[in-house]
Amino acid sequence: MSPPAGNREATPVPLKPLGKVLAVTSGKGGVGKTFVSANLAAALAKRGHKVLVLDADLGLANLDVVLNLYPKITLHDVFTGKARLEEAILQAPGGFSVLLAGSGMVEYSRLTPEVRNEFLRIVSGLVPHYDVVLLDTGAGISDVVLFAVSLASEVLMVATPEPTSLTDAYATIKVLVGQQQRQTVRVIVNQAVRPGAGQAITNQLQQVLDRFVVTEPGHPVRLIHMGDIPLDPEVRQAVMRRQLLMQTTPGCPAGVAIAQLAGKLEHNVIPCPA
Repeated sequence: MSPPAGNREATPVPLKPLGKVLAVTSGKGGVGKTFVSANLAAALAKRGHKVLVLDADLGLANLDVVLNLYPKITLHDVFTGKARLEEAILQAPGGFSVLLAGSGMVEYSRLTPEVRNEFLRIVSGLVPHYDVVLLDTGAGISDVVLFAVSLASEVLMVATPEPTSLTDAYATIKVLVGQQQRQTVRVIVNQAVRPGAGQAITNQLQQVLDRFVVTEPGHPVRLIHMGDIPLDPEVRQAVMRRQLLMQTTPGCPAGVAIAQLAGKLEHNVIPCPA
């Protein structure tokens, strides 16, 4: 692989996560992470925030599919120096911006020094221009996923009530605590089948972490339950139509839950728009 934009000066890795950057991640695929990213962006935009979603799943990007977009210029072109960053940014349905990875990014799914520096340069270049940058990462604990998460000031862990999802969520959180010294991870339970399920799941994960994950004295890891998105047939309908739930049926139970999640983020994480 030829180094992307090799004539650019290398950018050092920041010692601290970049502000206003939220990583939406998961322990396993298929839990609705990209659905959450896109619809959460729409909900935040509706509240007056200037939002961009960056498709950080460099190996299996599908944000373009969820949004029914066909970009001519993608993150791949920015990586290779064929296009400027601003040329690759699109306006998505829902009032937010997107930077799509495109199908050619599989060659960048390994974290080389060139990929590391270029990805950091791109994210750093976006931060000054948006109230919120959402990184829709890949699933799991690959080097690329962990690096993308390391750039975020906050981590939103999406899980479902299924045992495999919860096991992988725990494993991912354990790595984030061990490698990145994360003290806070915010949990979103998608496809919740009963009220209160997400808080119970978060409490269970917290108990396991407290028992088996060793942290520095006085710096325990804290899981914060941000809310549940209920199992809702409207979600499948929106996904199959490749439309945003927050545009088609925002008043359905899942839509209301996502709007409430945006409100919690605004209250606890993201400053209110000026």
